[in-house]
Amino acid sequence: MSERTASRVIRVGTGRRERVYDLTGSCAGFLAEVADGRDGLLNVFVPHATAGVAVLEVGAGSDEDLLATPAELLPADDRRRHRHGSPGHGRDHVLPALVPAHATLPVTGGVLALGTWQSVTMADTNVDNPERTVRLTFLG
Repeated sequence: MSERTASRVIRVGTGRRERVYDLTGSCAGFLAEVADGRDGLLNVFVPHATAGVAVLEVGAGSDEDLLATPAELLPADDRRRHRHGSPGHGRDHVLPALVPAHATLPVTGGVLALGTWQSVTMADTNVDNPERTVRLTFLG
């Protein structure tokens, strides 16, 4: 079996509010173009210090909970040592410790092998940066 890799960088407009952005369609589209029905792994990586990748159910409240939990654990106030940007922005830099900047997911027959209610998402609490990039890499 010969393995190969393919990568793509996509741009995501997250706006100027905290947001969970569903990347599942972008991941599926990328795999449809490059996987050729092969099994392998998809790595999803956000090269930002204030965003993370999570696999979770969207549209049933979990996406809002994903934003609420860091807000409860890390209030957006001036207690953080990292203090540039919007008030409380220092907590955004702690987010990737809770929601990592990457996820590696199985691909079976060229299709993302997610559970019934799972979606690939990017959590972004940084209201100072309205555009993000996401690197998708398939190894298969």
